[in-house]
Amino acid sequence: MTKQEILRHIDHTQLKAFCTWEDIKKLCDEAIEYNTASVCIPPSYIERIKETYGDKINICTVIGFPLGYNTTEVKDAIAKGCNEVDMVINIGDVKNGDFDKVETEIRTLKEAAGDKVLKVIVETCYLTEEEKIKLCQCVTNAKADYIKTSTGFGTDGATIEDI
Repeated sequence: MTKQEILRHIDHTQLKAFCTWEDIKKLCDEAIEYNTASVCIPPSYIERIKETYGDKINICTVIGFPLGYNTTEVKDAIAKGCNEVDMVINIGDVKNGDFDKVETEIRTLKEAAGDKVLKVIVETCYLTEEEKIKLCQCVTNAKADYIKTSTGFGTDGATIEDI
């Protein structure tokens, strides 16, 4: 696989709490230059990116980020102009063994997303092996498009074992 082929599968991301419009513009310009899969940005920048870049860029945003503590009602407010959504599962629900609730939330958000891409972040650094397996089942059963290992804000990132 070439470098260009790999870049088409990467979400170019800027989710720091202190990112500015200048940071976001730089990210978008790089995404266009390198032809990345998308830019993954805070929801507050979606409309401004859409106005500035139009359809030149695939916009992805996050909901329930980074801790997943929002309610489904907040998470399903899928922003206008966004093509992809990364949601973070509620780890508290997982730790309480409420996998039915987790699966229902994912299914609800996928239905709300419709033909838009829904990626589910499970934050593996906080999970047992059994919880990881169970979450893979939840994501599959709920028909989300992708599963992701981490937000990058937890105690550890993606590991080869988890991938």
